[in-house]
Amino acid sequence: MPGTSWRTRGEWLLVAVAGAFTLAQLLLVRPGLGLGWDETVYVSQVGTQSPAAFFSAPRARGVSVLVAPVASWSTSTELLRVYLALLSGLGLYLALRVWRRLFPARVLALGGALFASLWITLFYGPQAMPNHWVAIGALVCVGCFLRARADRCDRTAPWGVAAGAALMALMRPTDAVWVVLPLLVLVVVARRWRLATALVGGLVAGAGQWVIEAFVSYGGLGRRLSDASDIQGGLGLHLAVDDQLRGLVGRTLCRPCAGPLPNPAVTAWWFVLPLIAVIGLVVAVRAGRTAPTLLPLLCATTAAVPYLFMIGYAAPRFLLPAYALLAVPVADALLFLVTNPAGRWRPLTAALVAVGLAGHLAVQYVVLARAVDRTTADRRDWARTADELHRLGISPPCLIAGHEAIPVGYYTGCSSAATAGHNANSTRADILRTARRVPTAALTRPGAPPPSYAHGWRTHRSAGLDLHIAPKPTPAAQARPE
Repeated sequence: MPGTSWRTRGEWLLVAVAGAFTLAQLLLVRPGLGLGWDETVYVSQVGTQSPAAFFSAPRARGVSVLVAPVASWSTSTELLRVYLALLSGLGLYLALRVWRRLFPARVLALGGALFASLWITLFYGPQAMPNHWVAIGALVCVGCFLRARADRCDRTAPWGVAAGAALMALMRPTDAVWVVLPLLVLVVVARRWRLATALVGGLVAGAGQWVIEAFVSYGGLGRRLSDASDIQGGLGLHLAVDDQLRGLVGRTLCRPCAGPLPNPAVTAWWFVLPLIAVIGLVVAVRAGRTAPTLLPLLCATTAAVPYLFMIGYAAPRFLLPAYALLAVPVADALLFLVTNPAGRWRPLTAALVAVGLAGHLAVQYVVLARAVDRTTADRRDWARTADELHRLGISPPCLIAGHEAIPVGYYTGCSSAATAGHNANSTRADILRTARRVPTAALTRPGAPPPSYAHGWRTHRSAGLDLHIAPKPTPAAQARPE
């Protein structure tokens, strides 16, 4: 009975962390926060508010699958945010629960709290974006891998390995490969073919659609990977560590990434994190339980490598899988530092760690608040532009082209088009042909000349954009077939 009671208390610790994470998202990130640029792309694939936006080569359809149960019948952003917040809380609970046989519940609860309290995790938990779900899949996959490796009789663990790998690959196939790279090496060296089958099977199941789509719509797998690399600035040797540091101030995308580094108070945790992780590894080696700490650290490292050293820009969300995998070893190290071998508190060390964590949480809250305020303002501008376009006669079916056409098109309920750049999906002739049939507008930055196809169109200013409105289609043109 005492053991059962402890297991129950441990379970409730994980439930409490996941519940607090969900509640914090709903309170701090605002369910009414409008959809961001990337979100409009993912949601439009299954939603009813606008036609599907152009789907560029790097993207995978996992997020569209994730939001389909709500977005396929409702245009309510508030409902979608609440749904994703609840789902992300549930995902965190299930991912932590996988590790129950590997670490004590208090370690897992602290690790979950450390990960969940990062402004990046709170900000992206309720958003229709893939990175948080890659992090959840990474925790599930690595945790189940360790369980299967330690206990060949654990029949559920290989299924968990496959499920975690599939979730990652469904969201971001290339990220999934980087995360599981140490696992693939280990199963080959150790000749654990059952685990290898689960791991590879999960990757294939998750990435299968993306690979098939590459041949159907992108000219083959090699071409899609090449296009994806070009869109990310060309994968190669790029030192993006300083870019990631600049992003920690609350910049959701740092491209181009210039300017001074943030205040050290904002970036201190980023430097402390790997140091504590190393302490966790030393503790694990001395305790004779190296693998449960070393393997997530290795997977966190490979997950971070492409975003620290291979692309020329940064977004804080790219490192969420690495932060999730580091969280448990870091929590183990912190608890080791604040308690003695008998399990009693070390008052001085505990006080220092508590002060450090309190300062860390305060910084995370401030950065989160600023990020939410800034993105709210941007998305309100898109909504105001959509309202102005409606007033000017641009209503579905319609077409929006030019600068920020994808998000403004979504908010307006129109198709979007671009003749150049990463989202090019049309030509000058196609846009002019469409403008003769349906209401059409081209957007530019204030004062910028209109695109060549929009010369002579009426120009209006709204929310920091110039709106160039095509002549109203004639009834004869509207009735003419495509």
